[in-house]
Amino acid sequence: MMRYLYFLLLISLSCSTTDNEIITNDTIIITDDTIAEEPDDTGETNNLYFPPITGDTWEVTGPSTLNWNLAALQDLTDYVAENNSNAFIILKDGKIVVENYYQDTDATTSHRWNSAAKTLTAYTVGIAQQEGYLSINDASSNYLGTGWTTMTPEQEAAVTIRNQLTMTSGGDYTVDDTNCSDPECLLYLNDAGAEWYYHNAFYTLLQDVVTAAVPDDFNTYYDNKLKSQTGMTGAWVPFGYFRLYFSTARSMARFGLLTLNEGNWDGNQLIDASYFTEMTTPSQDINEAYGYLWWLNGQDSYRLPSTTTTFTGKLIPTAPDDLIAGLGKDDQKVYVLPSEGLVVIRLGDATEESLLGPSGFDTDLWEKIMTVIQ
Repeated sequence: MMRYLYFLLLISLSCSTTDNEIITNDTIIITDDTIAEEPDDTGETNNLYFPPITGDTWEVTGPSTLNWNLAALQDLTDYVAENNSNAFIILKDGKIVVENYYQDTDATTSHRWNSAAKTLTAYTVGIAQQEGYLSINDASSNYLGTGWTTMTPEQEAAVTIRNQLTMTSGGDYTVDDTNCSDPECLLYLNDAGAEWYYHNAFYTLLQDVVTAAVPDDFNTYYDNKLKSQTGMTGAWVPFGYFRLYFSTARSMARFGLLTLNEGNWDGNQLIDASYFTEMTTPSQDINEAYGYLWWLNGQDSYRLPSTTTTFTGKLIPTAPDDLIAGLGKDDQKVYVLPSEGLVVIRLGDATEESLLGPSGFDTDLWEKIMTVIQ
């Protein structure tokens, strides 16, 4: 069963209502299992709207009031529904325009982020740096101790937190399991900073770095410094060598909104502006489409997980150049598009083959989104 929170501008000002509809002026809101508030009657809006930290209230805006193409919007939501999605949200300037749920899920369902949650870790590392607990230029061994790899002491000492953030730790990616973070799995292949490879094990250990650096542990520090400051819900759940993040789709949308406002939640600057810029711009010149665990559009070339091939062109050619994204296995997506004030969330199962991050779905989806908004 597919459930919708979908907003349509009515042609007529008068219509019948049911228990699950709210009519305000000329807009109908299908509320289903969630609660949303319509903008006030004055028509005045701030540049960005932020939902309250607590509760379910979240203001909405209709696609017709934005002059969006309604036929193209129907095509977009049909496409999302047909491609194994569980949740799909579009925010415009912080307000909900589309919120659809599929396959017996709803606004209370908890979804796995997979590697899209790497972006949460990037934020948490940045907050720890601005509070003086670490520097991303520090050797990782300052926090993980010696012998956290099987590299020579000199090779190991050369690996920094920045290398872990940028997938340039130099670890051997030809090992049987690049998710294994045990020392015997972390072998030397390249000098730190000399090669880019999507090596999950070195990323995973970033959370251990934060645990060693801050007064609490990673989970508590994240909860206090990021989750509670934005009204997000969710939790990190151990899963083999991973710690996977699970939350509602709206919580992911809150995080996207925070990122749309460059790490500032309704006047509360959670992350240093200079770190935010570093995080969301090319972090090295090997894979230009990668910042600090964020994927970046609009670059001249890119690399993908599981390969050392460099591809020419933009990561998502159908999307604007300023798009940034957290991209997780099986098409978990948090997209942020500053030029249009958009946050787009997609959660569910793999649309086609199971891939670690970027996929062909990104290109097809953004072609349809751009048709809607232009």
